[in-house]
Amino acid sequence: MRRHTDNDGERLTQQGVADAEAIGQELQPPYSAFVSSGAERSTEMLGILRRAAGQEETPIQEAAGLRSAVEDRWRDAAKAAGKGADVEAIRAVDPEFVERESWLLGLTLRGIADGLPDGGRALVVGHSPTNEAAVLGLTGEVVPPDGQGRRDPVGRG
Repeated sequence: MRRHTDNDGERLTQQGVADAEAIGQELQPPYSAFVSSGAERSTEMLGILRRAAGQEETPIQEAAGLRSAVEDRWRDAAKAAGKGADVEAIRAVDPEFVERESWLLGLTLRGIADGLPDGGRALVVGHSPTNEAAVLGLTGEVVPPDGQGRRDPVGRG
């Protein structure tokens, strides 16, 4: 699971594209599925990663459930938690909200995992802090991101 690289609105910046291409060199294909949250910037990054994996024939799936229906509330809670707040800091500000959202986002992540063939792996690209919330909902643990576009330690790659 990864977060999209640097963007300007819904498109990756030139640096974001370059960073996605560099990340693509670290991949360990094959992947059974390529899954985007549905945001254009996430799908764009996933396309770059899929090409780097040499699997352009594998379709990109959209999992809209990886996007929160209440993104404004995430922004408000993150702002209240302070600059650079992670999911743990946001949970300290609004624990019921984060628990509910983590559960919902985790269900989507579980569905992705359950849909994989035995031994299969998915490459999933979404957003922060909802990526971390999905992992929290799936595993019960807060797993901080390695940085924008970098690997989240779920699925190791």
